[in-house]
Amino acid sequence: MKLAFIGTHGTGKTTLCYDLTAALKRQGSNADMVKEVARLSPLPINRKTSLDAQIWILMTQVAEEIRSASVHDIVVCDRSVLDNYAYLMFACGRQKAIERFVDHWMKSYDVLVKVPMLGGATEDGVRDTDEFFVRSIDQLVDTLLTEKRITHCRLDPVSRSGWVQTALAAVVQHPSLAGRLL
Repeated sequence: MKLAFIGTHGTGKTTLCYDLTAALKRQGSNADMVKEVARLSPLPINRKTSLDAQIWILMTQVAEEIRSASVHDIVVCDRSVLDNYAYLMFACGRQKAIERFVDHWMKSYDVLVKVPMLGGATEDGVRDTDEFFVRSIDQLVDTLLTEKRITHCRLDPVSRSGWVQTALAAVVQHPSLAGRLL
């Protein structure tokens, strides 16, 4: 099974990934986390990105998901290809051939969890903290989810303390695990 936390940068997806993966491991699951790959890009990211950079990020994400799924029962992803495509769209516009691949790959996720934007991104030396950019990516992710009618759960912005439990419940209740956890 594969779960992805989705949304713009600076929302807490990475922390949620670590926390959920740890919770699954404590329950005895063979779980792994696919970390955000944009930070590894040899090319510029954020507002200075290019089509080549975004394709590198998208394909590296896919490769990491394949690698992890080959040896783990549960894969927790810090992003999905839809997020990566939102960044590509922002910088380069719609790319129909890439979008068809993204549409295909989105079917590989069993659970998608949309993390709400609660504030601006904090400076960490990598993230772009421009509020317009951060909000634009979040809106593009929401637009793509709606336009493509992609099933997902949305975390409640008011109850951040319950986010890991909400995600864990989505995993545990998924039909592909039918009683194998908890």
